[in-house]
Amino acid sequence: MHLGLYGGSFDPVHRGHLLVAQAALEELSLDRLVFIPAAQSPFKPGTHPAPGQQRIRWLRMALSGQTRCHVDPIELDRGGVSFTIDTVRHFRSRFPDSRLFYLIGADQVRLLPQWREAESLATMVEFVVIPRPGAQVVTLPGPFRLRSLRGWPLDVSSSLVRHRLMQGLPVGHLVPDPVAEALRSENAYPGLPC
Repeated sequence: MHLGLYGGSFDPVHRGHLLVAQAALEELSLDRLVFIPAAQSPFKPGTHPAPGQQRIRWLRMALSGQTRCHVDPIELDRGGVSFTIDTVRHFRSRFPDSRLFYLIGADQVRLLPQWREAESLATMVEFVVIPRPGAQVVTLPGPFRLRSLRGWPLDVSSSLVRHRLMQGLPVGHLVPDPVAEALRSENAYPGLPC
């Protein structure tokens, strides 16, 4: 199984997170992508995110209907500072035969060597970098295995929506929900599967 782990504060979750999730599902052929809201980031000690249960509720609302996306409150349940190594060990023990991918923002790449037990972490997961629009992709020497998503930022156009409809891929992440519903219910493009 290909299992993606997507940590962050998600305070609140937004369409950018959902666009990243869809790109990761497609490009990495993920069987499952798990959103893991942090209790407290070790790199943001002075921040006070919205209450964990509220962020969980927002994520579940945003992911409603997404069968391959799940929310896991493990870091919120654990409390305190959220260290990725603890979370990755948890998922490695639950899914020992899975290939693990961990999504991180491009701004975190240079900090990877400072993460708790970084060298152990590097052997357990493949990091997938979410590039920032206009920023250069950063690379690191071993032991980290890095790759970048190509689908971020997604170039949204009408022809892209039609193309995705032809391939039977979802478009709800590209267009507002009422538009996606109209495309399905009205069969707006005859001959294209909706």
